[in-house]
Amino acid sequence: MDTAQIDQVRRFNRTITERVGVLHDHYLGRDRPIGEARLLWEVGEHGRDVRWLRERLGLDSGYVSRLLRSLEKAGLITVEQRPEDKRLRTVRLTDAGRAECAVLDRRSDEVAGGLLAPLNPAQRTRLVAALAEAERLLTAGTVSLDEVDPDHPDAQHCLRSFFAELSERLDTGFDPARSLLPDAGELRPPRGVFLVARLHGTPVGCAGLKLPSGAPAEIKRMWVSPATRGLGLARRLIAELERRAAAHGYDLLRLDTNKVLTEAIRLYHACGFEEVPAFNTEPYAHHWFEKRIVPAEPA
Repeated sequence: MDTAQIDQVRRFNRTITERVGVLHDHYLGRDRPIGEARLLWEVGEHGRDVRWLRERLGLDSGYVSRLLRSLEKAGLITVEQRPEDKRLRTVRLTDAGRAECAVLDRRSDEVAGGLLAPLNPAQRTRLVAALAEAERLLTAGTVSLDEVDPDHPDAQHCLRSFFAELSERLDTGFDPARSLLPDAGELRPPRGVFLVARLHGTPVGCAGLKLPSGAPAEIKRMWVSPATRGLGLARRLIAELERRAAAHGYDLLRLDTNKVLTEAIRLYHACGFEEVPAFNTEPYAHHWFEKRIVPAEPA
């Protein structure tokens, strides 16, 4: 990042915060700051767990508790303990809270309209397209890549979703029992790694790395949720696994894929992988790839 890029981001931040009114204690002309208003929006019609709200908004528990107390005192929400686990609390809107959200929605529409109104049609189109691209890129930056045990619930959620998608897309369907699935031990240190991509705490992708002795490193079970494709997560997963393989001294990284996964094949070519003859007997694979990598220098 250079200084010009940093300066541009800061100028944008100053402009947008001024234009949408987040600097005022009475956001959108109401009796509360933007933090409380945003929390009301996130609670929504069906309610949310406090833990989910913290993760979604990236706020510490103390600050969220203060916001909730203020909204509860105003009669806009209720906070209830879950009967099955009193450590968990659910937030729900009251009738007054739903009415307040309706007002906030209407006034937010007015603010958005005020941003667009002074522009001509061509400028509006450009602004909306630019905002959509900015939103996509900012969302991509909020995704975390976390190392987890392959038996972790988030890892299992991703793998079930991956297998379900393969069952739909592959001409032959997909039966995990027929595939050369690595066992969980092959994706745990020191024999391997399993990563889960999370967006606001929700698992949206995964990838495993086998680190066998006397053989090349191998990427296995890479999947990204359809809802988050286009954010560059697959490239990030590959780059991170490549970095980890190099850190363990490997100079060759391999993977295989099915012929119907054309977007994956394009991605592997774009990431520098070259197609090679089959190096395993995976029944669902039609293409095999490898990439030379530079092993890390010993510490």
